Amino acid sequence: MNAQTEIRLMAGPAGALEVAIDRPEAVPLGCAVIAHPHPLHGGAMTNKVVQTLARAAVLEGLLAVRFNFRGVGRSEGVYDEGQGELEDLLAVVRAEAAEGPLVLAGFSFGAFVTSHAVQRLHAEGRALRQMVLVGTAASRFNVAPVAQELHARTLVVHGELDDTVPLASVMDWARPQVLPVTVVPGGGHFFHGQLPLLRELVGRHLRA
Repeated sequence: MNAQTEIRLMAGPAGALEVAIDRPEAVPLGCAVIAHPHPLHGGAMTNKVVQTLARAAVLEGLLAVRFNFRGVGRSEGVYDEGQGELEDLLAVVRAEAAEGPLVLAGFSFGAFVTSHAVQRLHAEGRALRQMVLVGTAASRFNVAPVAQELHARTLVVHGELDDTVPLASVMDWARPQVLPVTVVPGGGHFFHGQLPLLRELVGRHLRA
């Protein structure tokens, strides 16, 4: 978060949602909506990985929109095991990125919610420019599969030594889909010491 970050409240399905917006220097080329980790385990839009994803998006000319799921920060409501959080994410997309190029990104629990948002939006015919899933919580939640036609637009990044979500669980999710996974050698769940590398990987994907 920086001095230029705009923080505001918007109407959400369970009450107000707290939203943080970072803008590129030029006219945005699109919008990236970024979802944070588990609300009951300290997850919030201020998470370092989430901020890294936002920075990568801004550096590639995108409007970066982070938000707090229901019950986190100033967002109203209570934790809803991913179902209500999916509606929160979709509400943010409708409010901030109803039209134009859309990138969806999520970290951990946020990646799980993002996978279902992508599935829903794709089924509804909403064009998706790209998707980024980091530390995807495949060992803890039923992560949605990625439609074959979206594989080339999807970046899945996981730390080799992630002890929160084992790499094997993400490979078990990705294998039946033949969906590539980018593994960061020595990386943990929060990519301590490797956030610049994560930012570069995401930036490279957004430039592709």
